[in-house]
Amino acid sequence: MAAEGPAGTPASPVYSQRNGKIANPFSSCQRSRAGQGVRSSANVILHPWLKTELSAILQALPPAPALDAQTNRQLWKAWQAGLSLPITLPQELPALRMLLIWDNLRGHHTPDFVLWLFAHGIMPLYTPLGGSWLNMAESMQRILIKRGLAGQYPETPDHIISLLEGVAKGWNQDPTPFEWGGKRFARRQRNRQRRHALGGSGAYTRRLVRQRPTLLQKWHSS
Repeated sequence: MAAEGPAGTPASPVYSQRNGKIANPFSSCQRSRAGQGVRSSANVILHPWLKTELSAILQALPPAPALDAQTNRQLWKAWQAGLSLPITLPQELPALRMLLIWDNLRGHHTPDFVLWLFAHGIMPLYTPLGGSWLNMAESMQRILIKRGLAGQYPETPDHIISLLEGVAKGWNQDPTPFEWGGKRFARRQRNRQRRHALGGSGAYTRRLVRQRPTLLQKWHSS
């Protein structure tokens, strides 16, 4: 879950993602995620569930440091630096406790829910258009769907939901560290180093292709 950093700055954000089968926020600090199967991801279903999950995360955080009103407001504004369309902050702001990173969908801009986030010390940050890959929850979603549905042939929505909820529960029992440039990145880099490019094309081979020496090379070696 999102943890407090120096001077009340959230050290780790919470990433949120939803679709028609499972809604789940991913916490980059504790590496766990909550997963609940749903038949619809409409706002009337998503928002109450998110409020419950986010409230539970906030309760697990340490107490917010005491800051004067001006310093606290500057802390909120610091996360809006560089945004072309920053959200208008309320006049009264509590201590900043958490960053919520999610897609730039219309339902995520609902005034009532955004005001609820502000009232609970949560700053919503939206990925840019075409930038969903910046959201860690997208990567986690792909991993869990592959683990839960690979080799399965579910015939009903309830079966799909049970598979996805089961793999999310299993993940939380022994979560894998998930970070930019982590072990997965190093593993991919080593895999690329074991490949040998063929000429200037994008093709490659996993072992060197033996080439016959040219006449000039034979003359030099003679």
